[in-house]
Parts: sequence; structure tokens; C-alpha cells
Amino acid sequence: MKKTKPIIAVAVLSALMFVSCTKASKSENQSQDAAQTTTQARAEYIEVEPNVRLHVTDLGEGKPVVLIHGYPVSDASWEYQYLPLIKAGYRVIGITLRGFGQSDKPYGKYNYDQFASDIKTVLDKLDIKDATLGGHSMGGAIALHYVAKYNAAHVSKLALFAAAAPVHTKKPDYPFPLFTKEEITKWVDLVSVDRPGLLNTIGERFVLSPTSVSPGIGAWLGGIEMQSSAYAMEQALIALRDEDLRGDLPKIKIPTLIMQAKQDRIVAYALAEQMNKAIKGSTLIPFENSGHALFLEEKDKFNAELLKFLKQ
Repeated sequence: MKKTKPIIAVAVLSALMFVSCTKASKSENQSQDAAQTTTQARAEYIEVEPNVRLHVTDLGEGKPVVLIHGYPVSDASWEYQYLPLIKAGYRVIGITLRGFGQSDKPYGKYNYDQFASDIKTVLDKLDIKDATLGGHSMGGAIALHYVAKYNAAHVSKLALFAAAAPVHTKKPDYPFPLFTKEEITKWVDLVSVDRPGLLNTIGERFVLSPTSVSPGIGAWLGGIEMQSSAYAMEQALIALRDEDLRGDLPKIKIPTLIMQAKQDRIVAYALAEQMNKAIKGSTLIPFENSGHALFLEEKDKFNAELLKFLKQ
């Protein structure tokens, strides 16, 4: 009996050590699983309807900022906003519209309703809450339409950057845009005749002067533009020419930032002033030393003003 007690004690001790090691191993595995869940790669493509996927850049942690590019580039154009936003503690999501960049390029509609519907699907699938939605040029018009159409679903703030809104062509009762319908129609026709020529025509007006951005930045933008499909460029330009969002302006009930260059040769500063008057409580920030590409030509001021708005 005296020999039995030490044997039993050793057996109990071994069992306790086994249980302890098992718990420790299980705890370690759970920690690893949690870490893997936290750092799991995010989807780069999101399906908005059968056979149509949009390219999405989804970076950073924190309160979300959703950015919609202008015509005819892609979410890649926000390269010089992505890093400052991430470093400031925000999650930034750039969405490339169908027909542009690395998004799918289906046959079908390319109007503001379609683009807004696609954005809604992406934000639904990502379960985005309390975001700031920003858009440049045509992307600004689409962002404006999204907020009005869906009653600011997923969104708590709106930011408009040289937004081609509420109307991009002159009308008898609305003289503020820079272009007539006939002038933009010539651009539409140019798509099927000389698409690089159209991009050159837009490019000449895109910046304040030939030295506003470096040759490298200009070439980079040109490469992004040529990723667009000719059909999408034609149809989106028709939408840009014909859409009228004046009825959307009274529906904007969330804090709104408007950033606009006074010397923009694509979107008139007068349009920003009209939106500032029509959107209650909105703030207009003028830019003195840039053209339509204010987010590149005056990127330090642009990023600082955007971050200031996000923190308010």
C-alpha cells in the first residue's frame, strides 16, 4: 500500500499537467484564430449583380470614408488620399464605378441611378455604418444623388470635390455650367472617333496649367483613363450631359463639405456656390491655385480640409 500512494500521486500530477497543457494549447489556438480573423484580407472585388463586379480598395481601420472617382478614371486616382487617411486613423474605401478601371465593363445602363445602386450594394455588403461619402467631378454628382435617392443610407456626411452638379450643361433657366449640351455632345461623338483625342481634350482642361502636376502624374492619370471601356465612357458622358440633380439638393440633410477651385475649367465655381446656397448648413472651401484636379494640384490643402471635416 505504501508503494501505491506515490504511483497515484504521480498519475494525478501527470493528468493535471496534461489538462493544463491542453487548455494552454487551446487558448493559444483561439488567440491565433482571432488574429487571423482580424487580419483577414478584404475583398478586392464585390459583385453588385450577376456577372458585374466592382473593384474596391479597402484599407485601414476606423471610421469609414468612401470615395467615388471622377470621369473617366478609377479608385486608383485617390492614391494620394489613401495613405493620409489611413495614417489619420480612418478606414478608406475607394469604389471604381462599373465600366472604369479594373471594374467589370458590362453592356447596359451607365446613368446616375445605376451608379448609385451599385454603391448602395457595395455598402450593404460591407455593412458600412456612419461613413463620410466623398466624390470628385461626376463622382461628386453620383455621391450627391446617392444621398438623396437612399436617404443617406450608411452615410452621415457628404463631401463634394469639384462636383459636376447639380447640372453639367447650361439650360435656359440655369446658366451656371461652363458647357452647352452641344459642346458635350461633340465630346460624346469623339469617343467613337478618337478616344485618345477626347482624353487629351479633357486633360488640357483638367489642371490649372501644364506645370500644375508633374509629367509623371500626367502619364499615370492617362494610363488609368485608358483602362475605361469606350462604351462606358460614351454612356457616362451622356449621363453627365443630361442628368439634372437640382431636385436632389433639398433632400440633402447631412453635414456637407464642398471643395472647389475658383479657376476650374471643367466645373464652374458658380456651381459650387449654387450648391452651397441650396444645401442647408453646407460649407464651401475655395481653392485658389488649382484647376479641376484640386485633389492632386493642392493635395496638402485638400487632405487637410478633408481631415478637418472628418473630425468635426
